[in-house]
Amino acid sequence: MVTLAEAHDGTTMTIEGTKVIEDVRLGDSIAVNGTCLTVTEFDAQTFKVGLAPETLRRTSLGVLNPGDQVNLERSMPANGRFGGHVVQGHVDTTGRIRHRVKDGDSLVLTIELDSEYLKYLVPKGYVAIDGTSLTVIDVLEDAFTLMLIAYTQEHVTLADQPVGYRPNIEVDIFGKYIERLMRAEERA
Repeated sequence: MVTLAEAHDGTTMTIEGTKVIEDVRLGDSIAVNGTCLTVTEFDAQTFKVGLAPETLRRTSLGVLNPGDQVNLERSMPANGRFGGHVVQGHVDTTGRIRHRVKDGDSLVLTIELDSEYLKYLVPKGYVAIDGTSLTVIDVLEDAFTLMLIAYTQEHVTLADQPVGYRPNIEVDIFGKYIERLMRAEERA
């Protein structure tokens, strides 16, 4: 559950999440809907983060309503098990859910995305949606599809979001690095 507050020195967000703050320290990073944020205050029930103008421009965090549910995830420790895709918590943009359809006990979502970011997606590649690393099914002209299995639907907020919802999108960092290197090579 979240609460946003604007002050003379910026926007803050207070999030309720007892499990995610069990051993938190000031300055730790916690991803909120896939956006890496720094803990600036905490107590036994909640933690507070600041939202920079760039964060508000690139993410959907600024439009959250009091009481909204969010995905929360701590940073992986350097000695932790790497069991998934590379997700940094550095949101690139937002998409828009265009279509939702059940497929057995799974849920297929079609998400619109600007071509500037769509170019980094490939079928069977991955994308982070509100911080959840998911496999891309297909890439369309102006959107992509993905599937949420039953387990994932039970553990992330994306499964409950309606058509029109604007999730945070983080594309593959490796694709962006490769593109930049290729451009530098072309200029050399």
